[in-house]
Amino acid sequence: MLSSEESLKILKETKALIEGHFILSSGLHSSKYVQCAQLMSKPTHALKMCKSLSEKINDELEEFDLILSTAMGGIIVGYEIGKLLNKETIFAERVNKDFKLRRDFVIKKNSRVLIVEDVITTGKSSIECSKLVKINNAKIVGYACIIDRSNGKSIIKKKIVSQVNLSIPTYTKENLPEYLSLIDPVKPGSRNF
Repeated sequence: MLSSEESLKILKETKALIEGHFILSSGLHSSKYVQCAQLMSKPTHALKMCKSLSEKINDELEEFDLILSTAMGGIIVGYEIGKLLNKETIFAERVNKDFKLRRDFVIKKNSRVLIVEDVITTGKSSIECSKLVKINNAKIVGYACIIDRSNGKSIIKKKIVSQVNLSIPTYTKENLPEYLSLIDPVKPGSRNF
């Protein structure tokens, strides 16, 4: 299993953790941004992270039947975890701003579901996906992600298993530190794209 330090090193090497001035999907500003797509574009590094995360999932969560990932960010992570743990893996995608199951994906009644994302910050996407589990009369066993940057402030009340916990300060436009206000902001995320 990778240590937090080893995982952080991989994130920096793959440019999955970058510095600058970013406007997050929440509208908040940050001096660091996590772009897991960069990690996932380097299969050797991504496999190391997913392998370590799958070991943590095995150690920390009860048995489950299905992985449900969020499109876009969670698809590759969910697939890799599913491959490593030999679990069926499906994903939800936005249709008119709401997560839906498409492509004939099904959550069977009474199945035990693990929700997997690349990054959890507020937990909003994961909670939206959890509604699909509940609608189908299935049970959520927990949540997993490569990076948990919620600082314990996520709206998720169940356990979150993560490979790395990152504490990255965020700011409103009105309370930006001076150094950050001198850098032109960019909005790198995919929500509201």
